[in-house]
Amino acid sequence: MALIDFKNVSVDFPIYNASGRSLKKHIMQVATGGQLGANDQGRVIVRALENLSFTFRDGDRVGLVGHNGAGKSTLLRLLSGVYEPSSGIARMEGEVGSLLDISLGIDAEATGRENIYIRGALLGLKRGEVTRQIDEIIQFSELGDFVDMPVRTYSTGMHMRLAFAVSTVVRPQILLMDEWLSVGDEGFRHKAEARMTEVVQSTNILVIASHSRDLIMHTCNRVIWLEHGKLRMDGDPATVTAAYFGG
Repeated sequence: MALIDFKNVSVDFPIYNASGRSLKKHIMQVATGGQLGANDQGRVIVRALENLSFTFRDGDRVGLVGHNGAGKSTLLRLLSGVYEPSSGIARMEGEVGSLLDISLGIDAEATGRENIYIRGALLGLKRGEVTRQIDEIIQFSELGDFVDMPVRTYSTGMHMRLAFAVSTVVRPQILLMDEWLSVGDEGFRHKAEARMTEVVQSTNILVIASHSRDLIMHTCNRVIWLEHGKLRMDGDPATVTAAYFGG
């Protein structure tokens, strides 16, 4: 069982080298990236998320939409544990897995094989778990003998195949994504699509930020529209996408 329950959750980023004197008595909406304002001490803050309340349960496939700077990435990082709420209550139940940056932790000087263990550790896998799956990871990546060469010798496509093969071995109860992952040439892309579908189907709750109306309509059963860090709309995909994309 998995659960995400937010009650009036906000995230503020203080700006330490700016004066809040002119902002103490008002909040100013900005075109991108939440709101500028000042806290009780007069320090300038950026409020990236404001008073978000929602509950996601088993079976939810939630799409996040909004303009660049609306708070989608901040919300995903909050869900993944990178950020903590500045106020409100954020309750999470279930193992969380993130595909926000599949190249995180890849060491260009280490071999592909060594990087499988490094990336696996960052994903929370024990060394024995990686060892049991390493042959399948190498086979899926199609790196062949290059797996024992330094990653700095890889092409961009090889690098991405390695990162994708490792990152998608996890099967978390809550999966966070920033756009759908599709990597490699046409042949590998077909394998990647099949793997991504398998990963998504196996997770209890999916939260994915996307600019693709088709992807959201095809994948999600619920959509949240963020605007300047606030929840503008929360509903079924047809209703929210029609309001956000138009038509």
